Amino acid sequence: MVQTVIFALLLLAAFGLFAWQVRKIRANILVGRDRDVSGNAAERLRKTFLVAFGQSKMFKRTTPALLHLVVYVGFLVINIEVLEIVIDGLFGTHRVLSFLGPVYDGLMATNEILAALVLVAVAAFWWRRNHQPPVRRFTGPELRMWPRLDANIILYIEVVLMFALFFMNTADLKLHEIEGKELAGTFPVSNLLVGLLPAASVGTLEVLERAGWWFHITGIFLFLNYLPSSKHFHIIMAFPGVWYSRLVPQGQFSNVESITNEVKAMMDPSFVVPAPALGPDGAALPPQSFGVKDVEDLPWTNLLAAYSCTECGRCTSVCPANLTGKLLSPRKIIMDTRDRVEEKYHSPLIFQPNVYGAEARHEPITDLANATLLRGKVTPEELWACTTCNACVESCPVNINPLESIIEMRRFLVLEESAAPASLNAMFSNIENNGAPWAFSPSDRFNWADDLYVAEKGVLV
Repeated sequence: MVQTVIFALLLLAAFGLFAWQVRKIRANILVGRDRDVSGNAAERLRKTFLVAFGQSKMFKRTTPALLHLVVYVGFLVINIEVLEIVIDGLFGTHRVLSFLGPVYDGLMATNEILAALVLVAVAAFWWRRNHQPPVRRFTGPELRMWPRLDANIILYIEVVLMFALFFMNTADLKLHEIEGKELAGTFPVSNLLVGLLPAASVGTLEVLERAGWWFHITGIFLFLNYLPSSKHFHIIMAFPGVWYSRLVPQGQFSNVESITNEVKAMMDPSFVVPAPALGPDGAALPPQSFGVKDVEDLPWTNLLAAYSCTECGRCTSVCPANLTGKLLSPRKIIMDTRDRVEEKYHSPLIFQPNVYGAEARHEPITDLANATLLRGKVTPEELWACTTCNACVESCPVNINPLESIIEMRRFLVLEESAAPASLNAMFSNIENNGAPWAFSPSDRFNWADDLYVAEKGVLV
């Protein structure tokens, strides 16, 4: 009875703390501009199943995709045993799902095999990240102290949780063996480990089994509350992130309604400009700024995407600007967005971007009162390096669109600050004056063809 009460309190504390952290993150996401994402439910469902559940975009790189698939499926299946542990903890039962008979045998066997494969995959990930010659997408100034540490911490946690699972099952098997009973379920890996346990009394084995049980479930609760502070929060956020991802063709830019109306009025004198939107008090709302200066100017879906990012670097590894040595890193744009929104509003319990970011790079901590996303974290040089090729969008395994944020910050530079590079300002002037990007009068546009002779219908012209 005491164990049941303690477990219930632990369960309540774990999920309460997790809900509190998620609530803070939800508030961060909702500071963004409103965006209508209604409709297209069938298409969104299809994308979610293919990209988030099916991991379809991961398989552009087969080896890491297979390793990730093992960890992903292992995570899903092991949660069945977690559910059983929670029920046992609340009601004082032991392996309550064993009534499923052969199904339970299959679940436990699959669970153990996947847990063993997870250990293999995690070891491969750890070696690849820490001892293999540096992979380009594991390097970069954005992968400062905290992201590097976070990537390894999660691997260590997964190893500990898998070993705790095997320890619990092995002790339980040994205990039932001594008592002459048969433990419900099939445990192919733990059966191999039973012989490693030294001879012990029933009481000692009961303590070991309970210790493994408590260690395993407590570790899971701690892992649950570590996630909101980690890039691995994507295991939850990737699903809503993909659901709300853009459905328009790649590269299609959004129009600014006020500019569109102004152009329509200029081209068509009969066009009636819509009345300005009214606030709750009936007064006209002030016009929104053009483009993005800070995180509040981004649509909330972009902030959701920032929390879906796993920092894998696939976007940066295919970025032609980055590959040619320019400052742009699409991954950094997304990480900077998440860091800035947490810096300005609410951080989870562990992650503090102003500490793990600036101090790790030996930079002064940002003046929060005057800082913004643009120039505070993302420089114009990074933005103008982008070729708008959409390679980053195509490569992202969870449908994040760094290009949209880049274009919107460029839009702010051009329309609000007139801070476009000189070459672009020259092009803008040419378009305005000549109707084309080139510095030639429209009447001279075909001068290049003066010396050409083209045979048409048998006549030399």
